[in-house]
Amino acid sequence: MSTLLCGKMEACFVIRLPASQHHDIFSGRPHHVSGMAPTKIKNCALHEGEFGKKGSIVIWDYVHGNLLKEYKEFKIVVKATPKSENSTSLIHWTMEYEKLKEDVPEPFSVLKFLVHLSKDIDDHHTKK
Repeated sequence: MSTLLCGKMEACFVIRLPASQHHDIFSGRPHHVSGMAPTKIKNCALHEGEFGKKGSIVIWDYVHGNLLKEYKEFKIVVKATPKSENSTSLIHWTMEYEKLKEDVPEPFSVLKFLVHLSKDIDDHHTKK
């Protein structure tokens, strides 16, 4: 396998939502995300395991398209860390992927999508 086919991208940014709440949404209530960011997420389904349990596999139906048409696999991890100075959170998205072919573009748009997804959820909860 060519190393040109594999890659990793990361993004870090601050949101107003407490880290515990951001974590709870993605780990325990991912099926609620479509109501918080309806322009990005249509639905999600539990493929394996239980919501909120480590190792569970969630299949996302999102507006962005079908990643598996151009990528063999995608592993996406989000980490929310509390910032003590003002109750904000540091969000860290990590994407590891393997492209099907060398001419497939790097998935910068997917990383941007994930950043905006967190910001939409932040806006949903903090603009009440």
